[in-house]
Amino acid sequence: MILVTGGCFQGKTDYACETFHIAKEEAADGMDCPMEAIYETKLLYHFHEYIKRCMEANQELDLEELERRNPDIVLVTNELGYGVVPIDKFDRAYREKTGRVCCQAARRASEVHRVVCGIGTVIKHG
Repeated sequence: MILVTGGCFQGKTDYACETFHIAKEEAADGMDCPMEAIYETKLLYHFHEYIKRCMEANQELDLEELERRNPDIVLVTNELGYGVVPIDKFDRAYREKTGRVCCQAARRASEVHRVVCGIGTVIKHG
């Protein structure tokens, strides 16, 4: 598993596709892909939106199962923790859950990249 993170509109998906030689057509959008797509796709972008959909459906995302079923997946996510704390209770819970899931994913990942202005920095390798 590889995690690519950074702020909104920083070029994370393009960076991940170029870096890991994955065509955009081979990627799944976490906003609206079938929930099972995470186990089959090479790259899932909008991973933070996928987490939100899991929460809305009262489903837990099992990273151990993901790692077992799709160990080479590249997850692309927005960093949500640097912004203003939301007023809405669900939005606060979503922000926290996303941060915690991404921390777990980063621990499990073989690589973690942070992208700013389209430029990626490897912050974990091996």
